[in-house]
Amino acid sequence: MGSTREWAAAGIARIERDVAATPLRTVPTPPEWGVGLSLKDESAQPTGSVKHRLLAAAYVHALAAGQITEGTTVVVATAGPAAVAGAHFARMLGLEFVAVVPRRTREDRIGAVEAAGGRVHPHDPPAGIYDEARRLAASVGGFHLDHFAVAAQVIDWRGDNIAAEILADLGRPPRWIVTGAGTGATSATIGRFLRHHGHDTRLAVADPENSAYFPGWASGADDYATGMPSRVEGIGRPRMEPGFLPSAVDLVLPVPDAASAGALAWLREHVGIAAGGSTGTCLWAAWRLIAEMRAEGRRGEVVVIQGDAGRPPELDGSAYAAAIERFLATGELDVPA
Repeated sequence: MGSTREWAAAGIARIERDVAATPLRTVPTPPEWGVGLSLKDESAQPTGSVKHRLLAAAYVHALAAGQITEGTTVVVATAGPAAVAGAHFARMLGLEFVAVVPRRTREDRIGAVEAAGGRVHPHDPPAGIYDEARRLAASVGGFHLDHFAVAAQVIDWRGDNIAAEILADLGRPPRWIVTGAGTGATSATIGRFLRHHGHDTRLAVADPENSAYFPGWASGADDYATGMPSRVEGIGRPRMEPGFLPSAVDLVLPVPDAASAGALAWLREHVGIAAGGSTGTCLWAAWRLIAEMRAEGRRGEVVVIQGDAGRPPELDGSAYAAAIERFLATGELDVPA
């Protein structure tokens, strides 16, 4: 028993050391506005996304609980950045890792999981991958790491987390922090941290088309579902996930997918930062919040969570990119019809 606990303790220590403190990157705004804008660059994590924090915490939780032991096969149901992070940590522990993915998953996503040391198990229909992950884990005596189910519980929301890093980097609480929601772990962590420490910072969730989070939050329906997948990688869900805590969020802003594409195009052209689709969604929401701050005569900082450096939506966002240009020139944000 001692050697088992020693193995788990050593694994926990390696995983916790692997979570990086990521940088804040400045996005220029007119100095006379008195409103700063920054990106918290989670693409600097070892596996390239904010999901690195969640999967690290999920592994630590499972190791401490004895759910993952030496020789356990770890199974997840996702084809996204969480699968890459999951494979990364399994390889670190010397464990087999399987990602159950929809059969039509893109080859680059499959390649990323395999490059991180994992194996991919395609399955149809896509909505059945969760049941298939549970079945597969049971069949091999492994562990189904359900990061959606544990998202709200496993991350330390009181102390050392992404919100604490943001405040330490800025040296003061920002007016707004803007994030997307996939599992809901990041928004749940930030929202609870801000309330626990009594900060006046507001938390906004930017939500793409087809996602259940905005209508669920607005209606108060915890079981709201759209049944449609998001086109923005990493955020948006067809149902309200258990890790999303509506009460921890001050505002949910629906964002057209074309606005996500346009904000990313503007960011790449004018700031030289390439980011994934979720960053575009959050960035457009941030511009809307900055416009409201200006209208109210407020000053302060807005921080956007840059979730990854993945693929932008393949949409024409030129109207929204042009709207950002006009906003910076005139101080008026006109939202394209």
